[in-house]
Amino acid sequence: MIACDSAGMQRRSVLKLGMASAVVLSIAGGLAVLLQPGLQNGKLTLAGRELFASVGRAILQGTLPADPKDAAQAVTGLVDRIDALTLALPPHVQAELSQLVGLLCTAAGRRGLAGLDTDWSLASATQVQAALESMRYSGLALRQQTYQALHEIVGGAYFSDNSTWSAVGYPGPVTV
Repeated sequence: MIACDSAGMQRRSVLKLGMASAVVLSIAGGLAVLLQPGLQNGKLTLAGRELFASVGRAILQGTLPADPKDAAQAVTGLVDRIDALTLALPPHVQAELSQLVGLLCTAAGRRGLAGLDTDWSLASATQVQAALESMRYSGLALRQQTYQALHEIVGGAYFSDNSTWSAVGYPGPVTV
């Protein structure tokens, strides 16, 4: 009977520690986002640009041009189109995206939400792909929604440029 009580106390201690950690992470992440938003004047911050460049390279691997110079140019074009997208969003959506990007650009947010230890600008495409997959199949709806947002923003912005259509065999709109 004593062993059960001891195990129960240990479980409660671990749960309390987990809850306390979640509260600290939330507060720290919230404060960091207030200090460094993901968008400024409707455009991505430098950290936000690095985030989307890294996520873009990971999601679009195999679709980007084979030549490294052309691939870098394609990623720059992608991030520029994301900037154009963010400028066109309503202010309340810009604010939400700014919070998400700002949180992902903090070490605590990157680790807690994406599960990525390495900074976005230093992470390999394989590391970012693993982080994205862990978010995609996470049991937490917030992590899944974050994955979906990143995936749709990158895919929509990349393939909105007609120069990228040939990579997926799309001939373009049919003239009617």
